[in-house]
Amino acid sequence: MLTADSNNPNSENSQHRHLLNTYLVGGAVRDKLLNRPVKDKDHLVVGATVEQMLALGFQQVGKDFPVFLHPKTTEEYALARTERKQGHGYTGFTCYAAPDVTIEEDLIRRDLTVNAMAMDDKGHIIDPYHGQQDLENRILRHVSDAFVEDPLRVLRVARFAARYHQYGFTIADETLALMSQISLSGELSTLSAERIWQEMQRSLAEDNPEVFFETLLKCHALKALWPELHSLWGVPNPEKWHPEICSGVHTMMVLQQAVRLTNESDNTSIKQNSTIIRFAALCHDLGKGLTPGNKWPSHHGHEKAGLPLVEKICQQLKIPNQYKQLALKVCEYHLHSHKAFELKASTILKMLNHLDAWRKPEEFDAFIMTCKADFLGRLHFENRPYPQEQFLLAVMRAASAVNAKEFVEQGLKGIEIKSAIAKARLIAIENVQRSFYQMATDIG
Repeated sequence: MLTADSNNPNSENSQHRHLLNTYLVGGAVRDKLLNRPVKDKDHLVVGATVEQMLALGFQQVGKDFPVFLHPKTTEEYALARTERKQGHGYTGFTCYAAPDVTIEEDLIRRDLTVNAMAMDDKGHIIDPYHGQQDLENRILRHVSDAFVEDPLRVLRVARFAARYHQYGFTIADETLALMSQISLSGELSTLSAERIWQEMQRSLAEDNPEVFFETLLKCHALKALWPELHSLWGVPNPEKWHPEICSGVHTMMVLQQAVRLTNESDNTSIKQNSTIIRFAALCHDLGKGLTPGNKWPSHHGHEKAGLPLVEKICQQLKIPNQYKQLALKVCEYHLHSHKAFELKASTILKMLNHLDAWRKPEEFDAFIMTCKADFLGRLHFENRPYPQEQFLLAVMRAASAVNAKEFVEQGLKGIEIKSAIAKARLIAIENVQRSFYQMATDIG
């Protein structure tokens, strides 16, 4: 059907006498049919051998699977294969790839019907497992019972549910049941930290990452993967400040607001750090899961109580340090942000010092945005003003304008300079406080 380089019939590869029977497969076909942009193209080669691929100039990658990179486009071409479960986890498979493996045999090993379609060079769809029908009905459904053999599929399906939520997709009941079966089997413990975080991080980049975590909650996977987050469901908050009551529901609402705010922001650093902000939103109230039931709905001290829990999940999943640092700062100081107008100037200065705001102003912007998401992420709070944002940013600008140069010119040295800077910053903060107080008085 296709030569080694279907995009250019006059290419060097097309001159080879070996023809490859190739198809576009998987996500590329799915997204073409949904009219979504196709980012990566994967190709399936039926009826060929490793030796043929190498002779055509393809570069083999990996030792476990017969996957090759095209010599010109570097797109992936994989020989049709079957797999058999031999051990535990997502790596416990033996692979059989030979010219006699059919396209139907290859497609049936895939996770979802919408990912088990192929397209030939004429645009014809090969769809033995009714993926087009499930696309039309907006259903994520497993291809076969072999779905349960790969625990990573629990996370993948949850991620697909998040990505395609905007199109109206839901997970088939029978597929969700298999995901629960995997979760309760203990197989999720075989997943590497890197793979879990990869799926989580990719989900945080979607427009509906809350669906990823809600799906994991439904199929009992969240308790196995992140028990401290799971424990927030059922933990009540004071109704005055949290009409939604449940801490888990609140956390998902905060995540939704973090998505909205980062998507709407015209701040380049906010855009670049959007998944970091969204992760911090997830972590901000972890300490509430430790509050004894007889203290509910109050959660005094939950901010610092959550810090070890943030450290734990970041260590457990080997989460990058920039994610951990913002999450820790938001966890400890989000109430300071909400109560900014009530704080003494000295307390604000102390907070800015602890946040390392002078050296990391972009992280401070991310901190404020996450705190704003926390405030707005409550039932009926979505459109409330958050003047603390403008106040704290004004404080930061005024205090940051203070630098050591003028004190060095005055002849101060060492600790004297540090002390002078602190006093000048305190005065700058007090000036901003007076300014905002006056504005409020004038409006009143």
